[in-house]
Amino acid sequence: MKTTIELPEDLFVAAKKEAAERRVTLKVLVESGLRRELAAGRPGGPAPAKRRRVRWVTVAGGLPPGVDVADRSSIYERSSMERRAK
Repeated sequence: MKTTIELPEDLFVAAKKEAAERRVTLKVLVESGLRRELAAGRPGGPAPAKRRRVRWVTVAGGLPPGVDVADRSSIYERSSMERRAK
């Protein structure tokens, strides 16, 4: 069934971004949120979804000499030097 709803622009933009990050349609995001909201009001409703674990991807190496991650300007200078060298 089709229906039209009006959303504040900031909520719509945030929902579109979230749907894109999850790689689902806005329809799927709204439907799952509405189902979860309706189930929360009923005793014995479904349990909240489990949080996904983050899988960290790392590589061997480290920071180049002279780069301080707490200093944005040193990172910017380093990346600018690398771009000019190419």
